[in-house]
Amino acid sequence: MAGTIFNDDSHDKYAVRKVGKPFTKDYRVYFERGGVPISPFHDIPLYPDKHDKNVLHMVVEIPRWTNAKFEISRDKCLNPIYQDILNGEVRFNKNVFPYKGYIWNYGAFPQTWEDPDHKHPDTGHKGDNDPLDACEIGRAVATTGEVKKVKVLGILGLLDNQETDWKVIVIDVNDPLAEKLDDIGDVEKHLPGFLDATRDWFRIYKMPDGEPPNEYALEGKFQDKKYAMKIIEDCADNWKRLVHGKVKHTAITIENTTLTGTPGYIDPEEVNLPPNEDLPPAPVNRDLEEWFFVDREALRIPGSPSVEMSNLHIDLRIA
Repeated sequence: MAGTIFNDDSHDKYAVRKVGKPFTKDYRVYFERGGVPISPFHDIPLYPDKHDKNVLHMVVEIPRWTNAKFEISRDKCLNPIYQDILNGEVRFNKNVFPYKGYIWNYGAFPQTWEDPDHKHPDTGHKGDNDPLDACEIGRAVATTGEVKKVKVLGILGLLDNQETDWKVIVIDVNDPLAEKLDDIGDVEKHLPGFLDATRDWFRIYKMPDGEPPNEYALEGKFQDKKYAMKIIEDCADNWKRLVHGKVKHTAITIENTTLTGTPGYIDPEEVNLPPNEDLPPAPVNRDLEEWFFVDREALRIPGSPSVEMSNLHIDLRIA
């Protein structure tokens, strides 16, 4: 039996099955549509209406204000959402002042793929082997596994471990502010400072774990909707080549239950998902409530300390 049901269209309902305790290595969020097991990576269409490219599907992995690093799995059958593992433990991103967890509903576009063998000419780096990331900036706090309809506003080119890791800025089409936001400039107009905060967050969020600050492509400048849509279309083409077996897929499964004729197609009648459990979460360490402080000004000086517990200087400019 399925758990939470998310209404997409009157004829199309997505549901999730939660297996295991949240915040443990065994936790999984499986997806269904109309009672049929599906992959959120391969079986949910990128466009709810293939004739309307202005509205896209987004799968929410991490709700705003939370810290658990949930993500669509690449190598597990039907790609359930799970919690990433760091140093043998489930991964939580720490709070860096002045932020609490993720500052948007964070997730991915289905049926997209950042090809790890393709070097993008504008970034000079290859893709990160994941679905394309999306940051939804509407007012509502979403739920892990929720399938949203969103409109694209712009994009930021992050370089994470020397891989191209695009971050697409989107808003839920049902958000009260959606009618006023059509391109990246509208975000700064109606949500002043939010783009700077987004760029700052992505630059420093790994530093409490001893990682260096991330770098940016394109001088850290947000690109407009037109540029973002081109990136999305490219990643959708990459995914098509992947799912049709035209490219190698290292540590990634292409199993699906709707794309008949593809190498990864499996009969949904042969898929037996575990029953929905919806268990209470496991306890987490109290240090997740701690604030870490980063001296942004010190990041400009090669060899300077990266993380400090005092002496905060907020500087949202690009170094």
